[in-house]
Amino acid sequence: MMWPVFSSAFFPPVQYFAHLFSYKQVLIETYDNYQKKTYRNRCLVAGANEIITLSVPVEKGNSPKQLMKDVKVAYNTNWNETHWKTIESAYNSSPYFLYYEDDIRPVFTKKYNFLLDLNISSIEAVKNCIDIKTNLKFTENFYPTGYYENDFRELIHPKRDIKDDLFFTSVQYRQVFDSKHGFIPSLSILDLLFNKGPETLLVLKEALKV
Repeated sequence: MMWPVFSSAFFPPVQYFAHLFSYKQVLIETYDNYQKKTYRNRCLVAGANEIITLSVPVEKGNSPKQLMKDVKVAYNTNWNETHWKTIESAYNSSPYFLYYEDDIRPVFTKKYNFLLDLNISSIEAVKNCIDIKTNLKFTENFYPTGYYENDFRELIHPKRDIKDDLFFTSVQYRQVFDSKHGFIPSLSILDLLFNKGPETLLVLKEALKV
């Protein structure tokens, strides 16, 4: 298969967007089994004192295994409001937060039935902010590793060392709390967007090794 394939992800990391940006069209996997503790339902942002994991709660399925396309978002708590307040606190002093907040906030104010829809909205919101033209398509069946020529489903994963990606290098840029923590790689694309704004595309392009 010629089109690259990515796992579904919630405001995925810079590594994810660097690869996404380099293609005109990609596939988003929808027929894999949902996995906890992955970017499918969480993203990482830099707070004043620590790296903060923003996790989207999901409803328990009828069986131990659920297809990604069938996973529903749980709203028994106001997690979306809490997430937005955390993002606001972390990035309110960043150079471009005020510029982009009206484009990003709706992802946290709208209630989505399915996690897949929430994730796609998060990706599309960032795409629109920085004018990425990549077209998103969806898988209609599940195919194992080896079927796709460019398969990022397991490569871009919280438990994988970013150095395992031979075509990506983490490019340093100014972060809100870098004087306190130093540069933190592998954060959500939101970190790069709020800190670099229109220069986000330049960082993504530089991050891909040739």
